[in-house]
Amino acid sequence: MKLPHASATATALTILAATIALPAPASAQTYDPAYPVCLQVYQGFTDYYFECAYRTMGQCQASASGRSAQCVVNPYYGGPNAGRSKRQKRYQQY
Repeated sequence: MKLPHASATATALTILAATIALPAPASAQTYDPAYPVCLQVYQGFTDYYFECAYRTMGQCQASASGRSAQCVVNPYYGGPNAGRSKRQKRYQQY
């Protein structure tokens, strides 16, 4: 005997499983204040990330060539004396 709501339950479970399987939104990207130029790389219509590792706009544009990307001025650039970000800091051994 088939239950009358079995197909509705199966459909609901399928939708729930598909929703859970979708990728989570990208985490917030940060700018590295040690570099004046960032490459904004597009992965989809609204999904993108930044690579802040360029000293000049020309250097960035060479990397952006042929890609779905554009170069932007880093709004958090700390100037030529800005140190490395905490993530890139190198520690000295004593």
